Amino acid sequence: MNERCVTTRGRPAKPLPNPSLITKAVVQFLQMFMPETLAKRIVSIVLIAVGIPNTNITERTGLSDRTIWTLKKVIKSGNLGDLFVVRHGGGRPGKAKGFEREIALELEKNNYHTRQQVADMILEKFGIRMSVSAVGKLLKKTASGD
Repeated sequence: MNERCVTTRGRPAKPLPNPSLITKAVVQFLQMFMPETLAKRIVSIVLIAVGIPNTNITERTGLSDRTIWTLKKVIKSGNLGDLFVVRHGGGRPGKAKGFEREIALELEKNNYHTRQQVADMILEKFGIRMSVSAVGKLLKKTASGD
């Protein structure tokens, strides 16, 4: 075969006008099948494999620089099973974690009008000091049935 034909065959690919738009579309498509975090991670892994710089990956996927570095580290270590595990963030458990049901029952029995009254009742009956905003979150949680 003529070498000249091989080297000039076809046109070079044009750069994409807005690669982050395409990346977002791919993430949206993958979200139909998996959580958003996992979809972004898969797209990031592909972009890492292609050799895109970290700053471009963070712009396109919305993941942080630290997450991209962690993904690269896991890829280099060879523990590919860890790439697809979605962990929940840290945080400390709620103060009334074991008492939520009892608090809800107490709220049904008596007539409390303000969050401060509920906070005072929780301190008096259960010995747990809660802020008014924490009481609001607890009331919202118990009202939704979680």
